Amino acid sequence: MVILTIPKKLTRQDDLVVIPRREYEALLEFKKIKEFTPTFAQKKALTGARKEYKAGNYLTFNELKQKLGIKG
Repeated sequence: MVILTIPKKLTRQDDLVVIPRREYEALLEFKKIKEFTPTFAQKKALTGARKEYKAGNYLTFNELKQKLGIKG
């Protein structure tokens, strides 16, 4: 991404930054996305899941499919 800044003397306002329209529109779309903030319960569940994973208590995707009886 190429960004060009024009000095304040030339614009007589705040700094002016010129970027391609596509990148500006992508930035606007990205700005609409809200950041995920986990609750206390979700943080606690994630900590427990990490402990289980570290202990080796987990199933691979194929093992899960086999236990659920999914073929293919």
